Amino acid sequence: MQALGKNGLTAQFVATIDGLLAHHELVKIKFLDFKDEKRGIAEELAARTKSELVRVIGHNAIFYRQNPDPEKRRINLA
Repeated sequence: MQALGKNGLTAQFVATIDGLLAHHELVKIKFLDFKDEKRGIAEELAARTKSELVRVIGHNAIFYRQNPDPEKRRINLA
């Protein structure tokens, strides 16, 4: 799980989430700060990483992006 803190949605944080999505397909982040803005930030992060915002639960957001290579997919949506 990654945490979004006082620095907010920096280019480095977006790149980190993008890399995690490429490897794991499903990523959860915890909002340590910006709790009142979490829905908007989560939607922006999904757009910037070309992923789907699965759900915002409490102060956590879950993102999914399917690996384009069928051999490397970890989650089967069949």
